[in-house]
Amino acid sequence: MSERMLKFVSRDRETPVKRNPGDRRRDFDEIYLRFADDKAKEQASRCSQCGVPFCQNHCPLGNDIPDWLKLVAEGRMEEAYAVSSATNNMPEICGRICPQDRLCEGSCVIEQSGHGTVTIGSVEQYITETAWANGWIKPLSPSRERPESIGVIGAGPGGLAAAEELRREGFKVKVYDRYDRTGGLLVYGIPNFKLEKDVVARRTKYLEESGVEFVRNFNVGRDASFADLRKEHDAIVVATGVYKARDLACPGAGNKGVVAALDYLTTSNRLGLGDSVPRYENGELNANGKNVVVIGGGDTAMDCVRTAVRQGAKSVTCLYRRDRANMPGSVRETSNAEEEGVIFEWLAAPKAVRGDAAKANGIRVSRMELGAPDESGRRSPVEISDAEFDLDADLIIKALGFEPEDHPAMFGEPDLKVTARGTLRVDPTTLETSLPGVYAAGDIVRGASLVVWAIVDGRKAAAAITERLTAAETRPLAAE
Repeated sequence: MSERMLKFVSRDRETPVKRNPGDRRRDFDEIYLRFADDKAKEQASRCSQCGVPFCQNHCPLGNDIPDWLKLVAEGRMEEAYAVSSATNNMPEICGRICPQDRLCEGSCVIEQSGHGTVTIGSVEQYITETAWANGWIKPLSPSRERPESIGVIGAGPGGLAAAEELRREGFKVKVYDRYDRTGGLLVYGIPNFKLEKDVVARRTKYLEESGVEFVRNFNVGRDASFADLRKEHDAIVVATGVYKARDLACPGAGNKGVVAALDYLTTSNRLGLGDSVPRYENGELNANGKNVVVIGGGDTAMDCVRTAVRQGAKSVTCLYRRDRANMPGSVRETSNAEEEGVIFEWLAAPKAVRGDAAKANGIRVSRMELGAPDESGRRSPVEISDAEFDLDADLIIKALGFEPEDHPAMFGEPDLKVTARGTLRVDPTTLETSLPGVYAAGDIVRGASLVVWAIVDGRKAAAAITERLTAAETRPLAAE
């Protein structure tokens, strides 16, 4: 055991310095400053090097967290990056946006003993930023160029992870995406104050320099049929994500001024990238000077409320039908939103949108209480009789989650089987769909989930394709 470890008794948990709420309300810059070298080593040294590493066990990727913490504490940064990147295609992105409080850090043994968890996510980000700064991250150079070609539909985290792993094996890889920039929701769904876009662009450039080809502004069925893509490639990975917004089920839901979360966030991110967006310029997707109400309790809702604050909203209120303890979003993001002035109405659900079709001007809200558990085990919200109140609202944002689009219809492939939820039906071991040679990864398999799970699936699909296409080479020759 290194003498530099087990410092959790003598050193308190510290996160990177967080910018003042008053300052960060005025811009979209990331709110956390980066660790200095000495501080990162100090925080890494708090790791207790558990015999059973619960942090690693509760990381979807199985990241070897204790080992790279130890390497950071010892100042062996290049080795730390090698260990960190061995299991994760985007450690600097996961370090920024993973809900560590529900995953690795939430399972940290020293947290359970009352000493405060190791700041795993911040150290993970620090490792990879150090690697970029020192030029340790080089384009892939496969030991052998293979003749097979793989098509990846979707340039979000699942698709990018699959593309990198397949290119590492020497396959030709072509990634198709409907957007004009690579990254999917990493670019258009997540605000800069959580993930600045140059971080994603840097990964894209790395993959391009590694030989991955990107085809942007591409829609399956418009620019080529799915059948044509299957003919062109030896295997396909479908990593399209889920983009169909769940609707608001109450009177007035169609009034002008009621908008979808993704439309709102995409507009804000496009503005940050320098695009002109008419729906912002005409005020439809602009929160400036408005009373804003966001409906939902996930991380998308937190992205919306915090974006509205930065756009200069008059007031920002979040409605969530359960209580704080049952909120699905990150505890960290909720706290950040409160610091920035967002008002939370817990146990509150929309009853009706006030106003008319031409303009929403408020929302009637029902007070809720938690009743019996539902099939998932969560207590169901139940409306309290005669307990309603009104909120002024010029802009109402629906952040109720996402559902899959109709892929069999979109792709013109009726034999592409889906589940009852509309996600693609896959073999759980290989992620192969009902169509031979067609695999799927990420939210289109799981439903709306985390970036880290999309990376897991992208890696898994790539491994299955590699095994299938190289099986003949590794099969032993028959005895003569």
